[in-house]
Amino acid sequence: MIFRTMLLAFATLGALSASAQDAPSVPPVPAAPAAAAATVSIVMTTSEGPITFALEKDRAPLTTANFLRYVDQKRLDGVTFYRAMKLGAEAGLIQGGPQGDPKRILKPVPHEPTTTTGLSHVDGTISLARFAPGTATADFFITVGPVLSLDANPAGTGDKAGFAAFGHVVEGMDVVKRILTAPTSPTAGVGVMKGQMIVAPVKILTVRRVK
Repeated sequence: MIFRTMLLAFATLGALSASAQDAPSVPPVPAAPAAAAATVSIVMTTSEGPITFALEKDRAPLTTANFLRYVDQKRLDGVTFYRAMKLGAEAGLIQGGPQGDPKRILKPVPHEPTTTTGLSHVDGTISLARFAPGTATADFFITVGPVLSLDANPAGTGDKAGFAAFGHVVEGMDVVKRILTAPTSPTAGVGVMKGQMIVAPVKILTVRRVK
């Protein structure tokens, strides 16, 4: 339309050009930031110090709700960290929980793989221990350093479901790393856990929601 006007009336073109130069530019509207996934904060008080977690109630709702049942019913008070799996100098995982104590265990939770939740076993991830998918109850582990081999891997072989990550450490990774360095027995433990059992298990005194 402006090109046709230029051919018909040169004066009109001048007016249009001046008008265009005077018009203020309209800045682009910034995209709204993505809403952060909601989390629930809990603090685990151990004999080595406190560890604070953010549990992913939006992204891993089944696993988080399961763990919070144990927290709210105080079923994790008095259990221990009993395993330290070392992967190099400052990497690995520590594992804790009731170890199948029938007085503490509730019904298993359906498995929530990382391919569903979008989470990953990066440094400081809390995840549920299990045997077959769908057998996890309350035993859990915390990673030190990324241990991405624990993520679900549909292209893998064997058990491809991985473990159900459901939160991360907010404060207290120094406590986690200290537990990882605890002496382990060279003979205690069965299967892959042999040689990884902590000689003097670290007590978990209480686990509570942060108000």
